[in-house]
Amino acid sequence: MATSARVVVLPQEDAPLEVQEVSLPDPGPTQVVVRQFASGVCHSQLHQMHRPRRGPVLLGHESTGEVIAKGSDVAHLEEGDIVLVTWVPRDAKAIRTPPAAAHLSVAGGNAVSQNVFTWADHTIADGQFVVKAGPDISRDVTAIIGCAVMTGAGAVLNTANVQKGDSVAIFGVGGVGLSAVVGAKMRGADPIIAVDLDATKLEFARRFGATHGIDASKVNAVEAIHDLVGCPEEVAIGGQPVTGVDYAFDCIGLKVTMEQIVPAVRPGHFGARQGGTAVLVGVPSTPVELNAGAMLGQEKQFRGSIGGSCCPDRDFPMFLDWHAKGDLDLDALVTERYPIDDINEATTALEEGRISGRAILEFA
Repeated sequence: MATSARVVVLPQEDAPLEVQEVSLPDPGPTQVVVRQFASGVCHSQLHQMHRPRRGPVLLGHESTGEVIAKGSDVAHLEEGDIVLVTWVPRDAKAIRTPPAAAHLSVAGGNAVSQNVFTWADHTIADGQFVVKAGPDISRDVTAIIGCAVMTGAGAVLNTANVQKGDSVAIFGVGGVGLSAVVGAKMRGADPIIAVDLDATKLEFARRFGATHGIDASKVNAVEAIHDLVGCPEEVAIGGQPVTGVDYAFDCIGLKVTMEQIVPAVRPGHFGARQGGTAVLVGVPSTPVELNAGAMLGQEKQFRGSIGGSCCPDRDFPMFLDWHAKGDLDLDALVTERYPIDDINEATTALEEGRISGRAILEFA
């Protein structure tokens, strides 16, 4: 039986987002239909909104909800289960077939999405992107585990594998960056340096575990990091002292920040220890220029991290446990809430930098 849904649609032409009444089809063998409680409003959707497109687009990729229908081949879920929806396969190693895409007819043509769409009070998705959660989880703020927490904390835990005592700098402390701060805190990193242009956000980051804040609008962030962190007993290839962090994370993806994270990490201790690692977490919007000679001579690394290198089946229970125990304060991290009809206000506030943590849509 088809399901009525209110869905946010990005028109093909340059126009505001629209909330449309649509009919979701019955789930195919590998699909589930989810009645949604809340969805995160992610900065990466702004990139999608500004790209050229060939037709209407469906947006959103992190949410919580309840399964109300499922296909015959979906074995890990039952109707009534509370779930997290995400855009990363729940267990990529176990995938044997391509995910079944949802095809929706909306005003303006057939709409497309990127794996899932969660800016909707009901959604349909392949079961690969739906993770079972416990019945007692918070049904609103946990929506952001499916992207913000996974991407930020996962980059620290999985991509970089930060260890106790490692020094960390995190450029950009919005929802993803704050999640990276929490991941670094949980691993016992020290120091944990937050870098941003907003002093209020820097102070907010301390609530999540940042030990230092650098206001890049007032000082040279790279120089400030090197002033803070040093290894006086080590020398680099040219004989200079080793300063800088073990790991630097760019949670923004701008040209300026992408080109700062490599200089921010320490050079190698000549013949004894390799240099630091710069990790790109934010979605890049421009090309980047790196000093290859310095990377070679100082044995530094530049790595990408997509979705925090996460396996949702493995990692989401851990993040939920952090939240339950108070280590991951999602209630503080979610700083704005909007009804679905205010989606244009939500995306405008995000684009203008008025969301200090993460915004969510709540569905009645």
